[in-house]
Amino acid sequence: MFHGDHWAEAFVTVLGDNAGEGLECLGAMVPPVKAIPGELFGHAAACRLEKLLRESLAASGVSGGSAAEYALRFISLLVEKNNFRYVDSVLRRIEQKIDNKNGILDVFAESASPLDSALEEELRQKIMEQTGAAGIKMKTSVNPALLGGYRLRIGGFHVDAS
Repeated sequence: MFHGDHWAEAFVTVLGDNAGEGLECLGAMVPPVKAIPGELFGHAAACRLEKLLRESLAASGVSGGSAAEYALRFISLLVEKNNFRYVDSVLRRIEQKIDNKNGILDVFAESASPLDSALEEELRQKIMEQTGAAGIKMKTSVNPALLGGYRLRIGGFHVDAS
């Protein structure tokens, strides 16, 4: 059984304040690895990836350093342990852990019609006031099944104002 939360926690813990930079490096490295045909696993495949990953980092303009080195080794370990197929899930969990650490909330807003920027900003400000969040990452979608108003999902908390 794969424990993505453990992988994400290890990544964030080891990188500490540099976890955001490490996540950026991971994001730059994942697409070239996904583009490799066939299934990658084992120590030999992980070793072959190192050169490719270093090249993709250089091409993406992401700065090197300890965060990049750790991200490279992290992906290599996922490949070696035959867990690379879970990388998207791990990336989301890492991002969530970094956001939680920085006081940033993920908010999903669903409305009958597209939210105008004024209403979206008003919702953002009210949520920050009520929760004390340092920031909001808001994702919106239109659901024509709603007659009007909106629904909000903030973590496990739901507000139905439709």
